[in-house]
Amino acid sequence: MVRRGLGLAVLAAAAVYLARVVSGPDLLSAGRALLRDPLGVLLALAMYGCAFGLRTWSWCRVLPGLSPGLSWAALHVSLLGNHVLPFRLGEALRVTTVLRRTSLPAAPVIASTVTLRSADLLAVALLALVAAPALVTGLTGPWIWPLAAALALATLAGAVWLGRLPSSAPGAAGDSERSEGGRARRRGSGTALLPVVFAAAAAAWVLEAAVVYEVARLTGVGLTPPEAVAVTAVTIAAQTVAVTPGGFGSYEAAATAALTALGVASGPAFAVALLTHALKTAYSLVVGGVALVTPTRLRLPRTLPPRPHPLPVAPHAPVVAFVPVFNEEATVAEVVKRLPAVVAGRPLVTIVIDDGSSDASASLALDAGATVVSQPHNLGLGAAVRRGLAEAVRLDPAAVVYLDADLEYFPEDVESLAEPVLSGEADYVVGSRFAGTIDRMLPHRRFGNRVLTAWVRWMTRHAVTDGQSGYRAFSPGAARAAEVIHDYNYAQILTLDLLAKGYRYHEVPIRYAFRATGESFVKLGRYLRKVIPAVHRELNSP
Repeated sequence: MVRRGLGLAVLAAAAVYLARVVSGPDLLSAGRALLRDPLGVLLALAMYGCAFGLRTWSWCRVLPGLSPGLSWAALHVSLLGNHVLPFRLGEALRVTTVLRRTSLPAAPVIASTVTLRSADLLAVALLALVAAPALVTGLTGPWIWPLAAALALATLAGAVWLGRLPSSAPGAAGDSERSEGGRARRRGSGTALLPVVFAAAAAAWVLEAAVVYEVARLTGVGLTPPEAVAVTAVTIAAQTVAVTPGGFGSYEAAATAALTALGVASGPAFAVALLTHALKTAYSLVVGGVALVTPTRLRLPRTLPPRPHPLPVAPHAPVVAFVPVFNEEATVAEVVKRLPAVVAGRPLVTIVIDDGSSDASASLALDAGATVVSQPHNLGLGAAVRRGLAEAVRLDPAAVVYLDADLEYFPEDVESLAEPVLSGEADYVVGSRFAGTIDRMLPHRRFGNRVLTAWVRWMTRHAVTDGQSGYRAFSPGAARAAEVIHDYNYAQILTLDLLAKGYRYHEVPIRYAFRATGESFVKLGRYLRKVIPAVHRELNSP
């Protein structure tokens, strides 16, 4: 009851203060200024996110067994909680989120949280004293020094406690197979890590100050970077005793007071404070909302499962080539006819997957000598590849090859794709246009392929040179194990899926010629809207 009364008194005092400084015209002008430069606002929010990236890294350094994804999620669940719950109750969510999602013991989780949060607050207090000592001492009086001493003791106590705990911890629950070997690694703990922890905390606050700096810049308020750090520090200090969700009222009051102490007029000062708080709240709701659902894995782990044992292959098992087709009557018959009858001494069987074509593609492919399997209607390239793999596996093949039907790829190169599989060198082979020869590729498609390939290379940690190639080969085991989890496309998720299962990746150079007829289904906006969620789902599937 006493705490509730104190909270209401603080809130009332903040409301009275803000009522005196609010200026409608200044607030409207500041809002319009932010809308005129959305890129600057997004950059400031990106730096705000980088601050939490540093905190994520720091927590993983001191807490063995905590993965970056779980650390990031717990920090943002806590941030979200502080913005929607009163009395800073989000702070407790750091601990409960980790304990609920991992098998880590409570003691090291609590000890590391105390150490890092105390270091965080100590760093921001000292930064403020260095950046604007007159402002800080003028607003806090002599209380800043006992506060800093208390935070230093809390940081030291947490570090000592952490250092006395056992030097190993179980890995995060659910991460044993696709984490970095599922092994907890001792990165160091205790007082030896305090310099690293403190440096990361200080750097994080400097990055976080970018939000108030950018808002002030856009609204015409002259604020230096050190002053932005000082304003951030004073505001955060006030937030430690906030009683309202997100510290609404007390945040604006503290930030406005700090800005007016620096000589900013009260109306613009309040506008900067309110819009800064609004941007941080929006970030917490979006990123924290995602973190509530899942810790996000952005890459394959460094340590992957061992290569699966190969399936037995009969002496006369065929090589199966499957070709997905949707309205390719101008080219599909030529693709089928140009595929060789024999590949490395084995018969080649050609299957055309007709994905609901409305033209003569199916009948022309049949006349050219292919087996035609029809989908009930146009389901998408990903669904056609999934069906093609299933049909090929039924024939107990020695190797399976996939190629597009638009004659951008040379059917005669099929043996180059199949050879690494037939020799046992690889399980999953991609024909690389960029390692081979390209007769013609439109500049924007070349650029897009390069960018997406760089993304695939980063996600897989493999030397991928062509992430979107339409010419691929599979061992019988890889073809059987492959999962295409969405109907629209297959390129990135198939690579992620097979590498995550331990299958050996290989590339061969191929020839590429720009299609002479028809039109590609790939439209950048729709492609990214479909592919990015599917990649996220593939990376974060159990």
